[in-house]
Amino acid sequence: MNYLIGDLQGCCDAFERLLATLDFSPSRDRIYLLGDLVNRGPCSLKVLERLAGFGDAAVCLLGNHDLHLLAVAHGVRRAHRSDTLGDVLASPRRDHWLNWLRHQRLAVQEHGWLMVHAGVVPQWSAAQTLALAGEVETMLRSADLPAFLQVMYGNEPARWDHTLQGPDRWRFVINVLTRIRFCDADGTLDYKLKEGADAAPPHLVPWFDAPGRRTADTPIAFGHWSTLGALDRTDLLALDTGCVWGGRLTAARVDGGRRERISVACPQALAPM
Repeated sequence: MNYLIGDLQGCCDAFERLLATLDFSPSRDRIYLLGDLVNRGPCSLKVLERLAGFGDAAVCLLGNHDLHLLAVAHGVRRAHRSDTLGDVLASPRRDHWLNWLRHQRLAVQEHGWLMVHAGVVPQWSAAQTLALAGEVETMLRSADLPAFLQVMYGNEPARWDHTLQGPDRWRFVINVLTRIRFCDADGTLDYKLKEGADAAPPHLVPWFDAPGRRTADTPIAFGHWSTLGALDRTDLLALDTGCVWGGRLTAARVDGGRRERISVACPQALAPM
């Protein structure tokens, strides 16, 4: 059985209860984690240990919080007041876990679903999304990682152009795959609005409603957007149901033509800011 699972954010106890509810067995089943494995919840290190222990039975995508851990560990970013990354950073196996993390994926397409942490821009096809994600994955795994992290952050460029090269290209790809919620009709990214889809001003649309989206015929599963609310369409699965905020941790079984959502309640690990 194949399950897609929303943002864990270091909430290992809820993850264990979800696995028990699913009767998950790594010898029989496969889980796909849609990014933000760590941070804000109480057990970031324990989550990484659990996921790595499943081997090929767990496919993990990187989210913005996972990249933030890499940046903090390399001295590129300061830890935020609400970060809970200390257990990873203080671990005797710190280097092992950082290396494991940077070898995870940014996009996967399996079982009929394109999986990303946040979303895609309307100009990208599914094949292009996977190819661009692969470019950044190669950088994350390379000896150039420290230099790459130095140029990873920023809000420009805000719109896709196929001629983008180097840091501008990689930064845009990361911003789309791990940060996007809203964009203009032409795909220009907006980074300010974090509320639900109905909060958008007239000039913005949720990325999945952008006109002319080339992935419109591709089922997409994503996390990242806890304020979006339940979204379970034929072509879309939103699976960040706010576990770290005291919401739920949600999985979706997608094998054999099934579409079944399973979730468990989560104690609040972080108060909304």
